[in-house]
Amino acid sequence: MTYSPIVIVGLGSGDPDQLTLGIWRRLQAAKRVFVRTEHHPVMALLQEHNIPYTSFDSLYEQHDSFPEVYEAIAARLLQEALQGGSEPVASAPADAILYAVPGHPMVAERTVQLLRERCVEEGVELTVLGGESFLDAAFASLGLDPIEGFSLLDAAELKASLLQPELHTVIGQVYDAFTASDVKLALMERYPEDYEVVIGHALGVQGQERIISVPIYELDRNQEYGNLSIIYVPRSEDPALRNRTFERLHEIVAILRSPEGCPWDREQTHQSIRKNFIEELYEALEAIDNDDPDGMQEEFGDVILQVMLHSQMEEEVGAFSVYDVIETLNEKLIFRHPHVFGETGAQNADEALANWEGMKAEEKRRKGTDAARVSQLDGIPPDLPALMKAYKLQKKAAKVGFDWDELGPVLSKIEEELLELREAISSGDGEKQAGELGDLLFAVVNASRFIHADPEEALSRTNRKFKSRFQYIEEQLRINGKTFDQTDLLEMDRWWEEAKRL
Repeated sequence: MTYSPIVIVGLGSGDPDQLTLGIWRRLQAAKRVFVRTEHHPVMALLQEHNIPYTSFDSLYEQHDSFPEVYEAIAARLLQEALQGGSEPVASAPADAILYAVPGHPMVAERTVQLLRERCVEEGVELTVLGGESFLDAAFASLGLDPIEGFSLLDAAELKASLLQPELHTVIGQVYDAFTASDVKLALMERYPEDYEVVIGHALGVQGQERIISVPIYELDRNQEYGNLSIIYVPRSEDPALRNRTFERLHEIVAILRSPEGCPWDREQTHQSIRKNFIEELYEALEAIDNDDPDGMQEEFGDVILQVMLHSQMEEEVGAFSVYDVIETLNEKLIFRHPHVFGETGAQNADEALANWEGMKAEEKRRKGTDAARVSQLDGIPPDLPALMKAYKLQKKAAKVGFDWDELGPVLSKIEEELLELREAISSGDGEKQAGELGDLLFAVVNASRFIHADPEEALSRTNRKFKSRFQYIEEQLRINGKTFDQTDLLEMDRWWEEAKRL
């Protein structure tokens, strides 16, 4: 069985004078011409020379999304081709199906990509012929040289992560104000809202070309967008823009550690700045506890810096880079969330946590980590604060059944340990007293686990409460013109109770 070949041609950027002679001859000779849209200046030339064609514009109204439209167009063209034709020849016979698209067929034409995939599957011959792209007109009209660094992005798929201020950026497929609004929101994540960008309409089309410069916040205000509209974001070397990128942070840390960088940073090792990591984490926690957004912004940055410095040290010896760290994290997050990125479901937080723990165990099994452990209590970092470590030890033991069934015996254990502490104090044995105190604290941690309260957070809350009430006492002393030497416990206790009521 023979099929009609499909020939895809580009109608150019818009101006009929830019239509290539070869494409024009193909259009004149073809018996079956299909066009993605007749909303293109070159279509007037076809109408003027009475070249019949079938437009797919009606499909845009029949479907809810562009991907559905493109799928329908590709299916229709394949159906036409599979109805049969002559033996395919290199020069494309007259009974070939001619499909004309705006611009160049290989630039921002999803239907062409679909046909390239499916024609191979169906055994249909496909020929793609060029045409002036809208990029050619954009380069000329906007005066940009892509060799300086250039990015072409689709307005429908635009994400802030794709934007790189050091590159000339052209955003195509800006059909209407709704699309422009999405572009505006993405740009404002990376650029100031008053950053000037360019709207280009019908670039290269004589008599229709319009170039307008506007701040980003006006992109969707009183603008007339159409099939031939683009948004151009000029490249910038502004440090303020580059400083919003992760790549710039990586570059700065590498410079600091380089021979031309900072002498102090160059000398540091994992061990020498180990304590800095801990200090920065606690400062970040303090900002969180104080509900201080400005403090959090600064302290989170300090924590990230520690990650960057340690990663840079490993990059210098060829072990791994921070990009490997990010890759590992991304893969872990995807793997441990099968209810989000896979087929497994999770109706609530408990089910999501169960999925996480299950995938975590599977991850360790694949790595052979579990086989290397000789105890159920392995895997807890040795430098955790004691309160937190006690909590994790008890949780691990509970997983294998070493646990009480209810809270009552846990509270009884606290009373037992308290009694033993009293006895130790009476004995005057300092070593025994410390040991019994530790047992009491361990029992209290057990109680916190049973009432689903994190002991570290519970104690931190009490510490903050104590600090606030004690500072109230200090304030009352100041108001009354006293010092701690001039008061007593009775008066301080009275102010303490006032602080509790307040």
